[in-house]
Amino acid sequence: MSHSGSKIHQFQIKMAEQKQTKAKSNTPQLKLPSQTRGRVFEGKVIKKFPTRVVIEFERTVRVQKYERFFKKRSRMHARLPNGMHINVGDYIKIQECRPLSKIIHAIVIEKVRSADVAEEKK
Repeated sequence: MSHSGSKIHQFQIKMAEQKQTKAKSNTPQLKLPSQTRGRVFEGKVIKKFPTRVVIEFERTVRVQKYERFFKKRSRMHARLPNGMHINVGDYIKIQECRPLSKIIHAIVIEKVRSADVAEEKK
């Protein structure tokens, strides 16, 4: 009797392991193309391409001659990792990395908030 009970127990363990491996394979793994380092930027997505996004953010610049500050907009291109779903208007966080191409020097790290949430706050 105990012998058949152990076979059932082993079968249940195998089934549980198979479920875990299926669950792991279904979830998309975000593999960053290179090691990130350097500054972190946050901004709004203004353009989206299949492998990259363009974000725009404001920064303050000091004019020493007039002893004043003014706002300046900057645009950056960032690599979009596989499995990450970003839309135009989303507020995202990117981080610098090694040069990936002529214009891409950053990778998308995370989505801070989606476009519809940003519109509701206004």
